[in-house]
Amino acid sequence: MKDNIVKFDHMTTSAGERLERITASPQWRDGRFHNPAPGIPTTRYTGDSTILGEFFFGGKKRMPRAPLPVESPLAEWQRRPGDDLRITWLGHSTLLIESGGVRVLTDPVFGDRVGPVTFAGPRRYHPVPVTIAQLPKLDAILVSHDHFDHLCKPSMRELARLGVPVITSLGVGARLERFGVQTYAELDWWERHVLLDGDLAFTAVPAHHFSGRSLTDRNRTLWSSWVIQTPRHRLFFSGDTGPHAGFATIGERLGPFDVTMLEIGAWNPAWGDIHLGPANALAAFEQLGGGTLLPIHWGTFDLGLHPWAEPAEILYDLALRSRARILTPMLGRPFVPAHADAPSPWWRLVGRATAVSSEGEAPSPRRPVTL
Repeated sequence: MKDNIVKFDHMTTSAGERLERITASPQWRDGRFHNPAPGIPTTRYTGDSTILGEFFFGGKKRMPRAPLPVESPLAEWQRRPGDDLRITWLGHSTLLIESGGVRVLTDPVFGDRVGPVTFAGPRRYHPVPVTIAQLPKLDAILVSHDHFDHLCKPSMRELARLGVPVITSLGVGARLERFGVQTYAELDWWERHVLLDGDLAFTAVPAHHFSGRSLTDRNRTLWSSWVIQTPRHRLFFSGDTGPHAGFATIGERLGPFDVTMLEIGAWNPAWGDIHLGPANALAAFEQLGGGTLLPIHWGTFDLGLHPWAEPAEILYDLALRSRARILTPMLGRPFVPAHADAPSPWWRLVGRATAVSSEGEAPSPRRPVTL
C-alpha cells in the first residue's frame, strides 16, 4: 500500500497528468478499467422472461405501502459524541460518520431522483432527513464511484461551495471538476490519502463492479471500496461491489474494522457479480473479519427487482441464525455502534396500520419489534 502523492487539487490540473495515472494503473487495459481476478462464479441472466416480467410489472411490491419513518438528526448532532464513533444513515449509501471530532460524508445523494436528469429516474421512498445546508462542518467527502446513485450532480454542485476536500476513485476527478469541485484526490486501489495531519486517512481497495454515466463511457473511471481511518476508529465502506476474492486480504492488511458498511440492495441473481445482496454481504463481512455490520444501499430508491425491504429482511434473518452482529438504524437517527445492543426490524411496521394481507388480516411481525 502506498500513500497517494499525486493529488489533483485544482481545476487547472491537466488531462494529460490524469491520463498518465490512469494508463499506469494495473486495473487499466484495452482502454478501460477491469475488475479484480479471480472473480466469484455467479449465475448470469440468460434471457429468462421472468426477470423481464418483474421489471415491467412488479413495481407495486417494490414500493413501500406507507411513508417510511424518518427522524431529524439535528438535535443529536448538537451534542458532540466525544471519542465515540457516531454514524447517521441518511438513506441509500449516504452516511455522516463522526469520530473524535472528524466528520466524513459518504456518497452524498440529496436529490429527489437518481439519473441523468432531475425530472426522471427512480424517485426517493422518503425525504432526506436533512438538507445540505443543515449538515455540520465536514472534513471530507467520499465518493466511491461515478454512478448516479453515488455521485449526484445537483448534490455535488451544492457541496462544492463548501470547499470540502473530496476523495474519490481514479478518473472521477474530471467529473467533479465539471460539477465545480476544486479540491479532491483520486486514488487507485491500495493508494492512501491522508488529511488533517494524519488524523484522517482513506485507502481505496478492490471492488467488483463497473462505472459510467452514459452508453459511451463504461469503465472509463475506476470504482472502489474504501477503508476510512481516524486515530481511534477504522471503518470499511463498500461503495458498490459484488463478491470477489479480495475481501480476506483487505481485512488482513487494513482491519479489523469497528464497523463494516456493506451494500445489500439493488440486487438480483442476474447481476449477482456486481452487487452483493444480503447473503453475499454477510459472507463478505465474515471474510473482512466480522465485528459489526451496517447494511447500506437499500430502502431509498427502486434500483432492483425485489420488494423494497426484502434485502434487510433477508439479512436480518440470516444474521439471527449466524449470530452475526448487525445494526439496522432508523433513517436519520444518529447512533453510537459501541452502545447499540441489537438490530431493529423497523421496516416491518411500515404500513401495518393500514395494510391488509390477502387473507384479510393485518400482517404482524414474526418477532417483537423495538424502535
